[in-house]
Amino acid sequence: MEALEGFWEDADHAAKIEKEKSVLNDVVETYEDLKTAYDEFDVLVEFAAEGDDGSATEAITVAENFLKMFKKAEQKVLLSGEQDANNAIVSINAGAGGTESCDWASMLERMVIHWSEHKKFKLTMMDEQPGDSAGIKSATILVEGNFAYGQLKSESGVHRLVRISPFDSQARRHTSFASIYVTPEVDDTINIEILDKDIRIDVFRSSGAGGQSVNTTDSAVRITHIPTNIVVNCQAERSQLKNKERAMGVLKSRLFDLEMAKRREKLDEAEAGKKEIGWGAQIRSYVLHPYKMVKDHRTGFESSNTDKVLNGHIDGFMDAFLRWSVSGETIRDDGELE
Repeated sequence: MEALEGFWEDADHAAKIEKEKSVLNDVVETYEDLKTAYDEFDVLVEFAAEGDDGSATEAITVAENFLKMFKKAEQKVLLSGEQDANNAIVSINAGAGGTESCDWASMLERMVIHWSEHKKFKLTMMDEQPGDSAGIKSATILVEGNFAYGQLKSESGVHRLVRISPFDSQARRHTSFASIYVTPEVDDTINIEILDKDIRIDVFRSSGAGGQSVNTTDSAVRITHIPTNIVVNCQAERSQLKNKERAMGVLKSRLFDLEMAKRREKLDEAEAGKKEIGWGAQIRSYVLHPYKMVKDHRTGFESSNTDKVLNGHIDGFMDAFLRWSVSGETIRDDGELE
């Protein structure tokens, strides 16, 4: 009991321990659910062998559910990277193309938000810059949940959209580009040194869409890291101090990811979001006309259910990416989307 004295007095430390506990509980619950399903199947097979047709039918259903659960458990084994269990910082940027690209960026933003909501993850809109006519120029979202980064890292890169433009009076087909860049949220156990002389801090008035998202004071913060030219914004809080703390957290995550990228021989995953947002750089294509298809050019995974994909059902793409990252094998058939 002595070890627990004062535990909750250090809120940051307590939050880290709770996070670790949540991850471990998730692993234990996954194992227990698998074991329960396996034992149930074993009993039903035994009854079926004695001529119980009802048990035989039920055994098939249990086996199908077991395989789905096993696949999810297998995915968690693939999420073994050092930072995979961390929260994720998702940055979305429109490419060249004005209104078309800004609208596409907002569609990707909704896709990420809906996926996070399906997972019951916590979302914080740290910064959002609206487009001149529609959509967004950029957005930065903090996604908090177990293995948020490990799953969302599959989305880092340039995304290409082909459709009949709703902004074109002649209803012509347009191609648009936008990028998603995902970094892990780093904690104090990782020492990222940022010198005061290397950063420039600017404050400005929020440019939110209205309502509660608009600050009444100049509380929004922009931090520029001069050596790398990394720029981060935060206007999620009404307090300038809190926005500064959040922005520094994003900057640390970006610098950590940049350092990790330098140490890797292959920079494809970490650097995908930094490539030119245009032809030849895309990791995934979303075709809405003349046919409907979403295809990942790295893994080969594809789906014809474009509406479901854009509504955040992208687990199939994530799972294919994790397996491709390990084995390099591609998936050519249309997989199941949850």
